[in-house]
Amino acid sequence: MDTNHPMGPYQVRPVGIIRQEVARTTIEVFDAYADALMGLEDFSHLVLLAWFHGTDTRSRRKILQVHPRGDPRNPLRGVFATRSPARPNPIGMWICRLLKMDGNRLLVEKLDAFDGTPVLDIKPCTEILDPAADVRIPEWAKKGRRT
Repeated sequence: MDTNHPMGPYQVRPVGIIRQEVARTTIEVFDAYADALMGLEDFSHLVLLAWFHGTDTRSRRKILQVHPRGDPRNPLRGVFATRSPARPNPIGMWICRLLKMDGNRLLVEKLDAFDGTPVLDIKPCTEILDPAADVRIPEWAKKGRRT
């Protein structure tokens, strides 16, 4: 962490953890934050922010350009134009369907995240703040290539 940065240092603490089981993904919210879940069950979708802890290294934080999806057939792009986990701050974001709440456990649709991934924040997905209509994406992003 750059403690000399004029805007920092920052402290980010996880509010929960992603649990991946065979056919289900659960977000376990830590007891200290359970009261923050009140009313979340009224929403069908969540915006989930998490820390890519499994790939967080100094060298990966310095990577500024990648081939999207790790596929060299895709054009080289800046990491801010991709969903690559290699980035200056390895924060992942998903919009996922909330299937069920059971206390401080949120059953959500499958996420592309490792078991044990720290959850930084959970927000409700709303039409007004999270519009999906008229989204423009480049041709390479329309192709389902993954490596």
